Amino acid sequence: MVAVTENPRVGIALRILSGFLFACMGICVKALSEHVPVGQIVFFRSAFALIPLVIFLWLRGEFPGGLATKRPFGHLLRSSLGAAAMFASFASIARLPLAEATLLSYLSPGFTSVAGVMLLSERVTVWRVGGVLVGMAGVMVLVWPEVGHGDMDEVRMWGYIFGLLMGMLTAFALIMVRNLSRTESPGAIAFYFVIASMIGGILTLPFGWVMTDAEGLFLLVLAGLLGGLAHISMTLAFRHAEASLLAPFEYLVILWPVLADLLLFKAPLSYAFISALPLVLAGAALAAMEERRRRQA
Repeated sequence: MVAVTENPRVGIALRILSGFLFACMGICVKALSEHVPVGQIVFFRSAFALIPLVIFLWLRGEFPGGLATKRPFGHLLRSSLGAAAMFASFASIARLPLAEATLLSYLSPGFTSVAGVMLLSERVTVWRVGGVLVGMAGVMVLVWPEVGHGDMDEVRMWGYIFGLLMGMLTAFALIMVRNLSRTESPGAIAFYFVIASMIGGILTLPFGWVMTDAEGLFLLVLAGLLGGLAHISMTLAFRHAEASLLAPFEYLVILWPVLADLLLFKAPLSYAFISALPLVLAGAALAAMEERRRRQA
């Protein structure tokens, strides 16, 4: 087992790095999505994420021994929810500007609070209610200019639907992670999630995968490696610093997709996005406060 000494500065740096790596993965997904089916992207993202993950677990002495489990059905449910969330996330990225798709991912803390009340009988608090209401108000601000004028095209509409679905699926997956973490190692939870996502991706093969050129194959492989390294960076960040210290740096993640849209995809920021941004982030912050209160209790 590789020992890790708590170091808040290292933890903060790793959390910022993980956000940057996730954003780079999103850039790869966005660049591929015009020509490559979502299921094919999910498979490659998962298959090549397995490489850094297995190396990381092996170095920590958790592979293969740490993968043993007495809760296979718990892993199956959590992994299936996580894989479905990945499909929905990539489908949203394919249909929306990267910054908008990323912003919708900040709804998951509020949805997680709701799931905690529904599934774990946790108390309804002002933080839970406020987080959900403020976050959903942000979504309304984001979509209302198009909905109100009746000029939202079908592609963007499905992008928002998939983004909301991703937030809900992620919330239920996180509730399962919270439950599994009482008896299962983080490495096992991550490993089985990647395997389930690979299986889900390859099941879409009959629906029309495509032969990519060298650049497309490079981006597919890179998306997987970046995703795997991002998860490892995040895991190490929480080993070096407490979640409450890292929480403010969660919101830096949105910076990278914004820059990618402006500089790489030449997609200007809409007034609706700029208006919705503080509301959605505030909703996520309120939900995060409730999560910190729960952990302290």
